[in-house]
Amino acid sequence: MVGIACKIIAAAFFAVMFASVRWLGPYFPLGEIVFFRAGFGMAVIVVAAFLMGGPALLMTKRIDAHALRSIAGTISMFGNFAGYIFLPMADATAIGFAAPLFVVILAASMLGERVHITRWSAVVIGFTGVLLIAGPEASLNSAAAAGAGFALLGAATSALAMIFLRRMSAHEHSITIAFYFMATSTAISLLTLPFGWVLPNGEQAAILILGGLAGGVGQLFLSYSYRYAEASVLAPFDYIAMIWAVLLGYFWFAELPTVQVWIGTAIVIAAGLVILWRERQLGKKRALSPPNL
Repeated sequence: MVGIACKIIAAAFFAVMFASVRWLGPYFPLGEIVFFRAGFGMAVIVVAAFLMGGPALLMTKRIDAHALRSIAGTISMFGNFAGYIFLPMADATAIGFAAPLFVVILAASMLGERVHITRWSAVVIGFTGVLLIAGPEASLNSAAAAGAGFALLGAATSALAMIFLRRMSAHEHSITIAFYFMATSTAISLLTLPFGWVLPNGEQAAILILGGLAGGVGQLFLSYSYRYAEASVLAPFDYIAMIWAVLLGYFWFAELPTVQVWIGTAIVIAAGLVILWRERQLGKKRALSPPNL
């Protein structure tokens, strides 16, 4: 229950972060928004690291693995943020649910996992839901089409980061992984400074800082959720993000999802749950099978 509560709270903080990004989008370059998100998020991670284990928690001997995961995560952050700038909160959140579909594709191509008809069918059905979410508006609005493309890029590279995390999680602390991710995102986004950043006023600076701190705190709650509960237990609660997105979209931006967005979201979530169910079945089979000698 503690793990589930942490996961729900993490989703709420991430929703606040994405709402901040959506509000800031018309006024600031994307690179500047990412810089504030990553910089203040890294500050939260560093404070947590010193409280939990001291500077040694930020040390690693696996820089190459961190680099791959962090670069994929940074590209995902740029893509996701751009999606939220161009799309309503609920639409961008729903398209982000396509990440588990990409995980299946990448696990088959990169890790050599055998993927049978159940999971491939779920992938095809899930992407049908994504088309239903983005298709009608994207066909009439170039900004919506760009937003859907960026959101899909964010989901795909998020899935790539998850693949790298599978190889790292057994050896590296989640705080260490989060720190190098934030540090890489801060450095890469800082490279966009020559392309014209905007000096924020007081209100805008407050929202920039709020987004960064919310992202950092959300990252901490996410880390704690996996400390207290198994990933398979927590996975269905990823979809709580849709509730937060709808609430913030309505009260902050006066947005309400259309009928096709609700239907498409239901299809994508159903596909993700089928993939999760199949992963659990395979996990049980592996646990019961005798070890290879």
